[in-house]
Amino acid sequence: MKKGTLLLFILCLFNLAQSQMINGFKGKKTRILFLLDGSGSMLAEMDQSNRWSVAVTLMSQIVDTLRTIPDVEVGLRVFGHNQPNDRRDCNDTKLEVPFSPYNHKQFVGRLRQIKPLGFTSITQSLLASAKDFPEDKNARNVIIIITDGVEECGGDPCKVSEQLQKKGIILRPFIIGLGTDAEVFRKAYSCAGRYYNAENAGEFQKIIGVIINQALNNTTVQINLLDAQGMPRETDVPITLYDADNGVLLENFVHTMNGKGIPDTLYLDPIRRYRVVAHTLPPVTLNNFEVVPGRHNTIPLNTPQGNLYFKIGGTTGYGRLLAIVRKGGEMETINAQDFNTVKRYLTGGYDIEVLSIPRIKFSNISVRQNQTTTVEIPSPGMVQLSINRDVTAAVFQKIDNKMVWVMDFNSSQPKQVHVLQPGDYTIVYRPKSETRTLYTKKKEIKVQSGINTQVSL
Repeated sequence: MKKGTLLLFILCLFNLAQSQMINGFKGKKTRILFLLDGSGSMLAEMDQSNRWSVAVTLMSQIVDTLRTIPDVEVGLRVFGHNQPNDRRDCNDTKLEVPFSPYNHKQFVGRLRQIKPLGFTSITQSLLASAKDFPEDKNARNVIIIITDGVEECGGDPCKVSEQLQKKGIILRPFIIGLGTDAEVFRKAYSCAGRYYNAENAGEFQKIIGVIINQALNNTTVQINLLDAQGMPRETDVPITLYDADNGVLLENFVHTMNGKGIPDTLYLDPIRRYRVVAHTLPPVTLNNFEVVPGRHNTIPLNTPQGNLYFKIGGTTGYGRLLAIVRKGGEMETINAQDFNTVKRYLTGGYDIEVLSIPRIKFSNISVRQNQTTTVEIPSPGMVQLSINRDVTAAVFQKIDNKMVWVMDFNSSQPKQVHVLQPGDYTIVYRPKSETRTLYTKKKEIKVQSGINTQVSL
């Protein structure tokens, strides 16, 4: 691929992405640091030249092309080029060209002055590169590693790469292996970033063009919310996208179907890995989703849903009544839903606890795809209470021959109104001034739906 062809290729890709982007990188700076192997092995033959000469030629062309693209800066760090191999210097790494606008001539000039010499120290170079990027929380920091050797200093480039990504310093790196054993290098570097193997100059040309395309352009994605039949027919669900490596919140939106009934298209950064959260009840999460650049991606989430309708029969005296919804057999609260409302939940079994007095519990209430399950409770009654300030009182219900506590009465209020579910209750009370249990008294009351019951203690 000649220089003009490479330039045209990259510009076409960039212009195409610009015309398609909705949430793109426009106005957001992208900094690309080339981390180049300057060890002696780079002088090994490649095609009619050597690996170093091929890398210098192609990088020069790429950098010259990038100067025409706004909001893009380049930098150059080289390792293994200042000390001879026999010194085994693992700290032989240097930022040769810092980031700055319009530094392309400086980049190409310095690149042509460097000669391969020494040792491969990728881990130390990655660590040092963290300080090469100016502090800018809004920038996209990209590293492209070009090497023909594996780590020779006993470091762990995968661990360092992961740490830098989690700290939000860099996005997931690209690694290009030149004229190497593809499987050996893939095992060594695929955990550190997105690995490519270039056996010859032609493959290197194509790979570096693809990488620049990924660094500058978004990729199309649709999120399929699948129903019980595996069809993408669910929608209107809030979605949150996070960077899976550092947890940064990236996007928050409501899932939408377009005019053709197809999930709407998103435009995502193909360098990132994503954690996708569909805020159904309960939420559905997909971790470490990787966008495949250059094609339309689909993110499938199993979200079959049905409705729960909480209903109070007849006239109600409740100002507001809530029901706690939990997944069947679990204690974590999924939602607190108002009565006389309908809410969507994932299909399955749920345990319901109604915050009435006394509380009402339902076990394994089934929610089915696109169906409404109704949970109904009786209308409550009203207890109008006159109470002596000098009384301690509690309300019980007899269930399975056991006295179950329902509530206490507050003796600081002489006139009280309480909303209770229909049933038979026992009030146990004693004057506070009495110190003997024989002064404890009981009063049986019956509460009926929609009826006021007068009680005096």
